[in-house]
Parts: sequence; structure tokens; C-alpha cells
Amino acid sequence: MNKRQFKDGVYSELAKITKSLANPHRLEIIELLAQGDCPVEQIAEQTHLSVANASQHLQVLKAAQLVDVDRKGNFIHYKLANENVFQTWKALRELGVERIAAVEKLVKDFRKSKFDFVSVTIDELVKKIDTGRVTLVDVRPESEYKKGHIADAISIPHDQLSQRLKELPKRTEIIAYCRGPFCVFADEAVALLRKAGYKASRLEEGFPDWKLQKLPVEVSVN
Repeated sequence: MNKRQFKDGVYSELAKITKSLANPHRLEIIELLAQGDCPVEQIAEQTHLSVANASQHLQVLKAAQLVDVDRKGNFIHYKLANENVFQTWKALRELGVERIAAVEKLVKDFRKSKFDFVSVTIDELVKKIDTGRVTLVDVRPESEYKKGHIADAISIPHDQLSQRLKELPKRTEIIAYCRGPFCVFADEAVALLRKAGYKASRLEEGFPDWKLQKLPVEVSVN
């Protein structure tokens, strides 16, 4: 093998990964799997895809070795191959917001048209937690909360929040978080909380970003 063949081979193999990521549904699936392993039916429901279509996308990601299969009895769950997969997705997300004006504009225009509040970063949240005057609310589906959540956060899924407002104290600031900056569960939660008279903000990032920084997490399922 000469030098040219070596380079062509390496770059061709790496291109398989970038090709597998070049689809909006597969990017969303990676973000979903960053919350924890999922069966194809749950992935299909959360991404508004048919089960057959979701399965096809998962097979592409699996062929690129970005996704693994985990058998649990008679059920098949999909999971990210390792932490590097989410790190790659996070880097792509941040590069897109930084370098692609259309991405930043979409995010800003969406929030400006629907929500009027300031987000907090992970570093800011850590400082708020140290004061002991903040209540963390995980507004993702309960199944995702059980697979992993920020330590001491309470689970109130976004579609249950309006019925469970009385469970939250008004003497502390409420910080809601969800899957990540492109997830709107936390935005909707904060809008509802503020309308009800709570002091509330959303975490700009999501649980996977928190976990990636090796900050305290808890698991509620075996």
C-alpha cells in the first residue's frame, strides 16, 4: 500500500461516518439516544416517523458503528455506541449554531416568537445549585428521567406540569431542563411556570451535556 492508497482508504472510511450523519432524522435520533437506550417503537413515536422508517435510519447508524443493539429479553433496544458519538453530535450542533447563520436565526426567531426569558448555562446552574436556592425540574418523559437525570432533579414531564404546579415551591427559582438546546419541552415549561407566578428559567443545554461534563447524575431504573 502506498501513501495515496493509505490516505484514500482512511478518508473513505471516515466519510462513511459523515454520510451516515447527513440526515436530519438521524441527527434527531442521536440526540434522543443520548438520553438513554430506546426500542425502535419509542424512537419512531418521539421522532414522528413510522417504525419501518425509524428502523431504516437506525440500521444506517448501526452500519457506521455509531449505534449498538442491546437485547433485553425479547426486546431490542438501541443505544449510542459510546460517549464519543454524542461528543461528535454536540460539536456539530455548536459548529452549526456558530457558523451557519440560518441555524442561529431559526433558534432565535422561534424563541422570540413564543418565549421571552433568559436561559442559564451549565456553569451558571452549578453556581445556583451551590446556593441551595434552586429547584431542578426534568421535563423530559419519565422513561428518560429514569435512565439518568441531574442529581436531585424531580421528574415532572412537560405534559403533566400544568396539573402538578402545586408540587413546586415558589420560594426558590425553578430551573427546567430537557434533552438539549433544540428541545422545546423546557421552553414550554418555563413559559407555563412564569405565567403561574414562578421565577423560572431553562437550562440552555440538556441532560447529556451535563453528564458529559462528569457532573453529578442519578439513575432511577436498574
